[in-house]
Amino acid sequence: MKRREFIQLSATAGAAAMAPLTLTGCKARPLPGEGEVVQTPVLCNVCFWRCAGTVSVENGQPWKIEGNPDDLHSNGRFCTRGDAGLGMYTDPDRLKQPMLRVTENGRQRFKPVSWDEAFDYIAEKMNKIKEEHGQDRLCLFSHGSGGNFFRRTLRAFGSPAYTAPSYAQCRGPREVAFALTYGEGVGSPDRTDMENSRCIVLIGSHLGENLHNGQVQTWIEAVRKGATMITVDPRFSVAAGKSKHWLPIKPGTDIALMLAWMNVLINENLYDADYIARYASGFDELKAHVQPYTPEWAYGQTGIRPDVIRTTAREMAMAAPATLVHPGRHVTWYGDDTQRERAIAILTALLGAWGREGGYYEQENVSIPSFPLPDPPAPATNWRDEVQGDFPVAPSGISQKFIDASIGEDAYFKGWFVYSSNLGHTIPGVTEKLAQASQDLDLLVVVDTMPYGITGYADVILPECTYLERLDPMRNSPEREPSLAVSVPAFEPKYDSKPGWWIAKQIAERLDLGDWFPWDDYSEELDWQLRQVGSSFEEMRRIGVKKFPRQTPKYFAPGENRSFRTSSGKIELYSQMLADFGHDPLPVFTPPPSKPEGEFLHLNYGRAPAHTFGRTINNPQLFELMPENTVWIHPVAASTFQVSNGQYVRLKNQDGVESNAVRVRVTERIRPDSLFMAHGFGHNSADLSLANGRGADDQGLITRILVDPIAGSTGMRGNFVTLIPEEASA
Repeated sequence: MKRREFIQLSATAGAAAMAPLTLTGCKARPLPGEGEVVQTPVLCNVCFWRCAGTVSVENGQPWKIEGNPDDLHSNGRFCTRGDAGLGMYTDPDRLKQPMLRVTENGRQRFKPVSWDEAFDYIAEKMNKIKEEHGQDRLCLFSHGSGGNFFRRTLRAFGSPAYTAPSYAQCRGPREVAFALTYGEGVGSPDRTDMENSRCIVLIGSHLGENLHNGQVQTWIEAVRKGATMITVDPRFSVAAGKSKHWLPIKPGTDIALMLAWMNVLINENLYDADYIARYASGFDELKAHVQPYTPEWAYGQTGIRPDVIRTTAREMAMAAPATLVHPGRHVTWYGDDTQRERAIAILTALLGAWGREGGYYEQENVSIPSFPLPDPPAPATNWRDEVQGDFPVAPSGISQKFIDASIGEDAYFKGWFVYSSNLGHTIPGVTEKLAQASQDLDLLVVVDTMPYGITGYADVILPECTYLERLDPMRNSPEREPSLAVSVPAFEPKYDSKPGWWIAKQIAERLDLGDWFPWDDYSEELDWQLRQVGSSFEEMRRIGVKKFPRQTPKYFAPGENRSFRTSSGKIELYSQMLADFGHDPLPVFTPPPSKPEGEFLHLNYGRAPAHTFGRTINNPQLFELMPENTVWIHPVAASTFQVSNGQYVRLKNQDGVESNAVRVRVTERIRPDSLFMAHGFGHNSADLSLANGRGADDQGLITRILVDPIAGSTGMRGNFVTLIPEEASA
């Protein structure tokens, strides 16, 4: 028998005390807002932006969520997803009680247990791993600030290994590239000064569909002011529709375009020579490097005409330094992603836009001390060397390497905690590896609000209450102005769910590590921190957001001499560090994977404004707005595959993997050689009553993984698919 069978909760008898739905008829209710209304500050947790807002509760029942006008993340306005936060609270498919994997009559199932039983089981398994393998053999997969509590518990135990899939599957190459160039990353939220930009260049960035709230608002403000928009994208996106120039580039050739832009800026003396002389090193090497990369050469690679390349380069220079070449967010595309982001960083320097108004501003947060905690035990081994020693430049844990290091009898990791991370729907090409790891791990704990696919591998499922029912870590994000924001529970936890801080504290106490959580309620720690900066938890629970004056300038002063956090103290156009590690010190174009034989389209994916990845597809409010995704194809492709608008098809990739049925959208807003689909759909889980079987999962079709040799990230855009009309599929 398998050590762990994959189990769906709906197949488990007595898995949850679910009350049947009952219809109450059309009983009259008072109009909203007429009863007793209580307002509570909250930090939206539907995406990482964590906008501050207010929850209004009327007569104890949910009413509405709205933005806090003092918050720079939201400016008083929530996006579509934030407005639907109440749907996370009311979702009937939520995890409701702790569950433990048991075997009865030769069959595995999840058994509802008490919290004490769950904690005792976890502590026993952790101590056994410590005794047999060492205290540093557990790791945490996490997405969201609540994972910090579990990171604290594992650090206290002696297991500091931590990975966020958002690094290797999203933003990692961007942070590595900008750190190599400027000594620091772009940050979160991004330090893009778009409201003051006179020219904005978007390279595969789907602003307007990717609803990072404050960023979209500043982008729209720039559009309103008449900023020149240049959008590079195989698809005519929302952003392309607001652009002066749309460059429908051949997928995978972005570096070729940027090298040609550098060629024009340098050879026509359009770059900021004073800025480069004052702040940068490696210009002579860069100038020699880009000479072969003419617009005529780039035309053959990208499909963008030489005159368009020259015109757009000149428009960028004309608006500089208030020209923003946007760094993107999800940037794990073709395996050359760090070099592509390095090209963006170098273009930014040539335009003199780093630290300048309309380019990238200097972020600042509140200098607030950490709560005093004991020193963690020294781990017996260095997990970075053991797990990802072949990626020495990577500053964070690489998720797929953690999974690899959990397979086999001699695996490094013996236990996982998975917090709010549906790994099979997040990390490409890991379905079989997840199944393998689940057989070799001694402990697998999943902490989440919803029964996503990863719960099927768990030993223990711990139901966290939603962000509307719990205290989360305070938000102290670097921004244009420093500010603090808190989220206070608007409701008591539903069912038998609990806040993450309480769960992590209880596990720590069973491991005799209670001094890492030396309080009864997490609000005590927040209050201590706030009092160090002249505030208090009581004040913050009233106002939600507190602004502080900037201590440093937002932009470089004219003629100011600065030292950067690189080894040379300069902006490093030529990276000696990359050269020392055997990588190209300047971006080099590598042609993308070629199309397979036969009729295939390049698979492009992206975001939709109604959803956050795959985590909101089951949200009742957002599901109503967008219940399934569609596949965008050009009329030429539709003719080739003999499919029509609205018809259902299945997608089959170059390795024979086939998707669920998905509806076709025939449109001229995409290149004939490509298709586009929104990410996050295609869940095959009966535990998600709305999302189950709706739309197609792009992640499952991504079987050709292009690993970035510098950042270790997973390039996911080297895949191709063919279309099979639904009635013709097997």
